[in-house]
Amino acid sequence: MNDLTEIKKIIVKKPLKLDCGQEISNFPLAYETYGKLNENKDNAILVFHALTGDQFASGINPITKKDGWWKHALGPGKAFDTEKFFVISANVIGGCMGSYGPSTINEITNKPLGTDFPVITINDMVNAQYNLLDFFKIETLFAVAGGSMGGMQVLQFVSNFPYKAKVAVPIACTSSHSAQNIALNELGRQSIMADINWQNGSYREREKSPDKGLAVARMAAHITYLSKKGLQEKFGRKLQERDDLKFSFDADFQIESYLRHQGAAFVDRFDANSYLYITRAMDYFDLTKKFDGNLSKAFANSKTKFFVISFTSDWLYPTSESRDIVIALNAIGANVGFVEIKSDKGHDSFLLDVPDFLGTLKNYLSSTYKK
Repeated sequence: MNDLTEIKKIIVKKPLKLDCGQEISNFPLAYETYGKLNENKDNAILVFHALTGDQFASGINPITKKDGWWKHALGPGKAFDTEKFFVISANVIGGCMGSYGPSTINEITNKPLGTDFPVITINDMVNAQYNLLDFFKIETLFAVAGGSMGGMQVLQFVSNFPYKAKVAVPIACTSSHSAQNIALNELGRQSIMADINWQNGSYREREKSPDKGLAVARMAAHITYLSKKGLQEKFGRKLQERDDLKFSFDADFQIESYLRHQGAAFVDRFDANSYLYITRAMDYFDLTKKFDGNLSKAFANSKTKFFVISFTSDWLYPTSESRDIVIALNAIGANVGFVEIKSDKGHDSFLLDVPDFLGTLKNYLSSTYKK
């Protein structure tokens, strides 16, 4: 990983009791902001990132030199209009862009925490990020928003803090991880842990890196972010810079080369242990668990307006799972809107240039925000 000393962060001094039973305090939480907080402090939006995201939602990421993950949605005149809104984006605890995570140096041993880092949950992530409201002295957010794992955090935030956000926009997400998604995440974790360089999570102090395992994990996950139709239209069975098969295990097909590139690029910007911990947090996510299996009860105390968004070609978090959220909200008479956006770009649609999605999101936020 690159130098993280220049990024913005707060030190959360007060203790945070984690779901695993451990307690942490005096831990770093890295963040980035976009736009300006107005005098009334009523134009703030807290956005939550997905599995491999970070605090750099827009502009150029100063660490990776790549575009921010929500570049199509966040910026002047865009859905999250930074000429109107003050947008806060944090790196989740467990992450690898400056927040407290497995790569954090243990002050006692002077070595990275590695697998001594506690197992965390989506609930822990959200409770940590809540400290940003105190830091900016924001009483109530205008909105919380996020896609995929970010959408899970949106749901958890409103459940935990029912009066702290006027609007919630959970996108392409679920209220509990399915067996299929747990299985897919386990495939990725096992590929990392099977890499001889993983060293039981102590690879950093031994100056090794489980690159091969992490790359395979990324390749497998990336397939789930796309759609069958999108893959077929983009790649089909096209060969990679040749006229015929090589009859070998090289990347004969363009899709193979594409996936290998995705895996290789990923290991340069993401920590393998963070991948283990964050996927585990996603698998543990079940918002109904503490409410006797009744999702409606998770939002019973909230007056937040919801706008739930799904995509037609998303098979990782299909529309049926978004509808379950809408049904639960309707059951308690919540103010909820719902839209299924037609897109052949799969689960990743919320990150890409999908005009119907971006336009719908912009219109909703603009019409809902009242100065």
